[in-house]
Order: sequence, then C-alpha cells, then structure tokens
Amino acid sequence: MTSEITLFVNPTAGRGRGAHAAQPAASALRDAGFFVRTVLGEDADDALRRAREAVAAGTGALIAVGGDGMMSLALQAVAGTLTPLGVVAVGTGNDFARALGLPIRDPAAAGRLAAEALKSGGVREIDLGRVGERWFGSVLASGFDSRVNDRGNRMRWVGGRFKYDLAILAELAAFKPIPYRVRLDDGPVREIEATLIAVGNGSTYGGGMRICADAVMDDGLFDVTVVGDCSRTTLLKVFPRVYKGTHLSHPEVTVHRVSSIELAAAGVTAYADGEQLGALPLTATCVPGAVRVLLPGTPSGI
Repeated sequence: MTSEITLFVNPTAGRGRGAHAAQPAASALRDAGFFVRTVLGEDADDALRRAREAVAAGTGALIAVGGDGMMSLALQAVAGTLTPLGVVAVGTGNDFARALGLPIRDPAAAGRLAAEALKSGGVREIDLGRVGERWFGSVLASGFDSRVNDRGNRMRWVGGRFKYDLAILAELAAFKPIPYRVRLDDGPVREIEATLIAVGNGSTYGGGMRICADAVMDDGLFDVTVVGDCSRTTLLKVFPRVYKGTHLSHPEVTVHRVSSIELAAAGVTAYADGEQLGALPLTATCVPGAVRVLLPGTPSGI
C-alpha cells in the first residue's frame, strides 16, 4: 500500500471542529510514517471532484474529517473502489462512526487508529445503501423523521441531539400519518399509512437515535423500521425510546430485513446520512461489501 494518503476535510464541520481536527489527525498519520495530502475544495462539488481525483490517482486511503455529511461525500468517492475509507468524526451527529465503534470528537485517536489499520491491513468491507447514483452508510429517513431532519438542519442556533428534540416537538403540532406505497424485495406493492419508514444500513441517525437498533453493517440487508399510524400522544411516548432502541418492541413498530425497498408517498422528501436525497418515490438497494473501511482489530458482525 502506498504511503501517500489523502485527508478529506470539512473545515466547517461541528461549528469549526473540522479545521481544528485536521491537524492532530494529520500529525498522528505523519508520525506513523505516512505522507499526507489535504483536500478541502471550494464547495461540496469541488471537494468531491478532488477526492475522486485522489482515488483515481491511487491514494493509499481517503481519510474523511468532519461529520456525517462529510462521510457521505467521501462515500461517493470511494464506494465500489479498492481505496479504503478512514473516519475522523468531529461533526454534530457522527452516526456513521458511532455505528462502527470509532472514536467521536477525538481526532488524534481516530488518526492513530487509521494509521494502525493501514499498517496492519485492518480493512473491513461493509455494506452501503444505494439510491440511483447516491450511496449512503447509515439510515435513509422518510416521513416524520425526514421532516424533523429538515427542521433540525435549519436550526443553526443549537447543535447536537438537542436540536432534534426541539424539531420533534415542533413537527408534532402539524403531523398527520402518511399514505405510503411500499414494496419489499420482490414482494407485492402494499399501501399503508405510517408515521415514518426508516431504511437502516447502520443503526442510528440524528446523533444517536437508534431507529434501526439491530441493523448490522455487513449482513447484506437493510433493517426497515416502520412506525405505524400513531396518534400524537402515542408518538410522544414512543419516540423518546428511540435513544435506547426499545421502541422496536412497541406494537405500532415493525421491522423488516430486506435487500431492496421501493418507497412512494406524496410530499415526502427522503434524507440519507442526514443529507437531503430527494422526493419520493425511490428505490434503495443494499450493496454488500461496497466500501472498505479502516477498522483495526474489529470483529465480524459490526
């Protein structure tokens, strides 16, 4: 493996933590003997173009520094290639790193782990979700949760999990169950009314909400969590349980394990890895072993 690696940095992640995190992460990698190139980019499109150029040129690894948005951007560059992805999670949600058991807001430790993995060959293949040409690593949200995500992303004045709690309360006031058309794998199209449908490659979104609590990132399947037609009172009781994953036992919640799902609903925008994906309808497919992640000494069954 080449000793030249690429540090893919979002300087604005986590209210400026990205810029500060790049230096200790880079130092840890350089101390381990690697030559580190840094890619910033003028905007997301330019950054992705530069990252893809680094991958095409044969960089030894792409090390993403930032939050879930940056991890999502990095996945677009490395998915389906042999270039491994390193994760230095310093954003707001950090759900991709959380699902993998990697350090959060500790860039020096994350840099050391990436260096250790590069030296020891600690590279693990995990699944990704795909919608058209877009890849996602954690959860695709549609319904109440995507509306919460939309509102939470507009709350610039508050950070972390708390802003999602506030967004939940704000969205509850106007929420009504959504008529969906759903097809699981090659099964029949079903018409259901649901509060939300979350498609999980990973287990969490929104900074630790365990919406797909039992999802495994290398089993070749999505965990699809369907929250049925709930009243506001029921939703208020159920949704706080998402932080521990105990909502899955509620009678209004069902989980399906599938390799693909078709979703359609009027007026619903989907989010994946916290980033806006687009309006339904869509088809999401789980692609086994789509990305190689630097995970030193990680056992199977992530």
